[in-house]
Amino acid sequence: MEKINEGVFKAYDLRGIYPSEIDEDFAYKLGKAYATFVLEKNSLASSVVLSSDMRLSSPSLRAEVEKGILESGLNVIDIGMSSTPTFYFAVAYYGYDAGIQVSASHNPKDYNGFKMVLKNAYPVSKNSGIMRIKEIILKEEFQQKGGEKGIVFREANVLEDLVSEQLANIDISKIRRFKIVIDASNAMGALDMEEFFKCVRGDIIKLNFDLDGNFPSHEADPMKEENIALLKEEVKKNQADFGIAIDGDADRYFFVDENGELLRPEVLLAIMAQIELKTNPGAAICYDVRSGKTPSDIIEVMQGDPILTPVGHSLIKEIMIENDAVYGGESSGHYYFREHYGTFEMPTVFLANFLQFLSSEKKPFSETVSSYKKYFPSGEINRKVNDQKAVLERIKENYKDGKISEIDGISVEYPDFWFNVRTSNTEPLVRLNLESRSQELTDEKAKEVLAVIEK
Repeated sequence: MEKINEGVFKAYDLRGIYPSEIDEDFAYKLGKAYATFVLEKNSLASSVVLSSDMRLSSPSLRAEVEKGILESGLNVIDIGMSSTPTFYFAVAYYGYDAGIQVSASHNPKDYNGFKMVLKNAYPVSKNSGIMRIKEIILKEEFQQKGGEKGIVFREANVLEDLVSEQLANIDISKIRRFKIVIDASNAMGALDMEEFFKCVRGDIIKLNFDLDGNFPSHEADPMKEENIALLKEEVKKNQADFGIAIDGDADRYFFVDENGELLRPEVLLAIMAQIELKTNPGAAICYDVRSGKTPSDIIEVMQGDPILTPVGHSLIKEIMIENDAVYGGESSGHYYFREHYGTFEMPTVFLANFLQFLSSEKKPFSETVSSYKKYFPSGEINRKVNDQKAVLERIKENYKDGKISEIDGISVEYPDFWFNVRTSNTEPLVRLNLESRSQELTDEKAKEVLAVIEK
């Protein structure tokens, strides 16, 4: 067989540059391998949901995935072009056996990839199937169910069903009419926001709502400051209440206040935890190691059960399911909810609840969130290193008098500052996130820890 690039098999999905790392031949083999994997998990499985984003290479890659699945004897449920949260919903809500989303999320336009789930949109990660799928492709261990090809079925109105279902238990009449600037990055969030604001009142100023895989305005990655510069400018120019930036596959949301200042995701994570614990007293809430103390402070005050997790959407969802957590979040802008049909990103639930919270406060956005900003984060600082393991050992030795956790890399806590150092899964990098009770101390301690890393 033609050699495949094994580097595209990541911790949480498959992703690479098109067509040098991922091409149509690879997509065809992936379709066959994923069907085989699904049948290994459940010999009675019959249907795989298939969806894609608006990237230029998505239609041809998707067609080959479909071909591979059908040749394996499984049916394909075609839901068209959709965001990743809509894809998850389709798999879980309608009770299908599995699904593949063709998308490279927030990566630049030359990338593409695949996110895979099982029943109830249970994530397939490095720990739960990605390495087995790689093995099936490399060994050509493809299975075929029965003696006939599968059939393509179309599932219409998925997004409409999603919004109707997820708003059913939220009193949207309590949401006041905000003026909101939304930058959809010419990507899938445009579809979701169009449908959401058919049901929820608001004066929406749309930026980059035309789907375009060339990303003519900017990359669909709101974590980069240059990609939210236009949003900040338009919020202030239009005297909007706040702005929203959405990533490429619309599973991450970021907010700027009326002054154009970015709201740190860990603050939003904490606010959402507070909202969930009001209606689910004592519930488990998950948050990742980069999030600092803001979420845990709120969860403890609300008498919830705080559960620290590794970074990564697949890993945190698995931990949420194991602990029956009602909500989880990451400082990268992911927000996960538990519903009767599954646990995954639900921007409709998240946004409706947050808008209801903002409405109840009756203050400007910046004032509403100001009381949650108690700490001073360094932001994520990356350093290229020769030996990742040696760096972690040095950190552990140099800070052995602190409270140490090894959930994801090394986390160390002291009374007045705390930090996490973890390794990249794909590059020779270590990543530092540090937080303290003052900006001066954060700057000082970040410099100190970086010196240990670079030693």
